[in-house]
Amino acid sequence: MNISFDALPLISGNMTGIGWCEVGQTTAMARLHPEDNFYYSFFSRKDDHIKTERLAPFSEHINPKIAHASGYLYRAASTYLPIPYKHFFGRDADVTHFFNYIAPPGVHGKTVITVHDMVYKAFPETVRGRTKWMLISGLKPSMNRADIIVTDSEFSKSEILKYFPKYEKKIRVVPCGVDLEKFKPCDTPERIPEVKSSLGINGEYFLYLGTIEPRKNLERLISAYHILTQRIQDAPKLVLAGGKGWLYDSIFQRVSDLKLADKVLFTKYIPSEDMNPLMCGALAFVFPSIYEGFGMPPLEAMACGVPVLASNAASLPEVTGDCGVICDAYSEESIADGLYTLYNDTALRAELSIRGRKRAEGFSWERSAEILYKAYKE
Repeated sequence: MNISFDALPLISGNMTGIGWCEVGQTTAMARLHPEDNFYYSFFSRKDDHIKTERLAPFSEHINPKIAHASGYLYRAASTYLPIPYKHFFGRDADVTHFFNYIAPPGVHGKTVITVHDMVYKAFPETVRGRTKWMLISGLKPSMNRADIIVTDSEFSKSEILKYFPKYEKKIRVVPCGVDLEKFKPCDTPERIPEVKSSLGINGEYFLYLGTIEPRKNLERLISAYHILTQRIQDAPKLVLAGGKGWLYDSIFQRVSDLKLADKVLFTKYIPSEDMNPLMCGALAFVFPSIYEGFGMPPLEAMACGVPVLASNAASLPEVTGDCGVICDAYSEESIADGLYTLYNDTALRAELSIRGRKRAEGFSWERSAEILYKAYKE
């Protein structure tokens, strides 16, 4: 097969979970199936070298394919006009996969899209306006065009069917994976104090790592942490690591209102090479999100042997199983109880570390890629 991957999620400056999901599935598939031809396809009006440099770490078995035009203008125009994608990328591909919900018109061969979740339907108030407009205007036509719709979990499949039951026969569940070479107990422990120092972290800390945005439930987490500081005089710091997303002002305001500025630390976007030591240095990883299509960060923490606190919402129980402390996403007291349990129970932390690593081993990118490849063959 000639298989083309839309590389848009990979060529932006700071990759999100959607980009890392694409990297995991595409690189594993290309390693496992050298008999096929793989391409990363992207628009580039200028600065081709910057985009190809960003793709370089993932391109050992996957060739770049560039259309010299403005991708921004094409995506905007093709929302209203049926401008064929094959006009820019030709007719070589047997399968083209778009990993970020939207497939343009006129794709040659078979079309696959990944629909990660239905957050724009379930919690529209937490979604950035531009993203919401893209999905409202473009998702249904994309699902009509797609030959197969991939989603990350059984939970997300049930959510898609709740809003779009007519597409049931097209949907295939392809669980995400975890890079077990990157996310593992730290084999360079000297990097942990280096990364902590670079981020201004002193002493023990609870870690959240992800986008700073409303659906991650960070306001309740901060309030729960405030409850913990009333129970424990010298509670570990709470580190909220990651890039700013949207609608985050109230998150920062909650820290100010509760006078926690000296206890809650916001960091910058964390580069890939610093994620493992930052996770491995944490007392526990906290992820009380109210809505996730899959939830890669807690799985990555589990692979590192770090005990996890996760909410009982959406797909998170599907990912963590019985290998984490589970809290009620909507209860500050429940989240605080989970933090207290993890802080206070050394034996439980050790047990969760072992169980979490074992569970994470079942979520390899190779397994994910093979399930996806089966859908392509189909």
